[in-house]
Amino acid sequence: MLSIKKYAAIDIGSNAVRLLISNIIEQKGKPVTFKKNSLVRVPIRLGADVFVKNKISKENTERILDTMLAFKLLMKSHKVVKYKACATSAMRESANGKKIVEQVLEHSGISIDVIGGEEEAAIIAATDLDKYIDPDKTYLYVDVGGGSTEFTVIDRGNQVASRSFKIGTVRLLNDMVLNESWQELREWIGENVKEYEKISVLGSGGNINKIFKISGKALGKPLSYFYMTSYYNTLQSYSYEERISELGLNQDRADVIIPAMRIYLSAMKWSGAKDIFVPKIGLADGIIKSIYYDTVSSNTQ
Repeated sequence: MLSIKKYAAIDIGSNAVRLLISNIIEQKGKPVTFKKNSLVRVPIRLGADVFVKNKISKENTERILDTMLAFKLLMKSHKVVKYKACATSAMRESANGKKIVEQVLEHSGISIDVIGGEEEAAIIAATDLDKYIDPDKTYLYVDVGGGSTEFTVIDRGNQVASRSFKIGTVRLLNDMVLNESWQELREWIGENVKEYEKISVLGSGGNINKIFKISGKALGKPLSYFYMTSYYNTLQSYSYEERISELGLNQDRADVIIPAMRIYLSAMKWSGAKDIFVPKIGLADGIIKSIYYDTVSSNTQ
């Protein structure tokens, strides 16, 4: 007997808003399968408002309301049965974030949970990471967002340390990350990986996914520290306009990709990792799995 249901995850980040719709395939005698059905990404840069002016602008408030209504209709068309919407650092730190959450509920009926960095890291950890890691190895998992980056040390399949830092691409673009924050991150990584002889980095987020796609590497193969450094230098040699016109990057990717690479390269350097693996998973994937295993609250559509 085959059963297919659709679940949806809404990720309201500092750089973009995403709707992931996944098929949940259940078959007697076989493990459940999570298959991505549709992904919609809208580049509403909430962090540019919040990290500079401490509140979400009227224009972006209207864009969020329109986007959530569109997502509600898309979920209805797809016959989604359960969903969860999560907002991260930008909404969390915004002076009018709570009000916007209430407006969204009134306008579209979508209930948004504003989550903390540690909860975000826990949801991300619920993804299919075990499919991408060697159970005999040690990894530093780095999920780069616009407002914050989540770091998790995974040894032999077990999470041994996890922390969220307010170092994100949009914050870096606006020169809002203090040297003390970088130093604190460096010390945290050093302290938590010092007992391991060899470590690799696992990278997630839209920027590393884009870098991996550009590299042409086969899925499952890592990017080297040398490649990452070389491509970082290449990107810096182009202007913002040239990254769009000559490298083919979207305008909302062409600026944040450089600070994102700085975060990944710092993580690799300070952990001593020579490679970074890119499993192409993130918060939305974790939300879907968390809904299925009932480890988070969810809403029926």
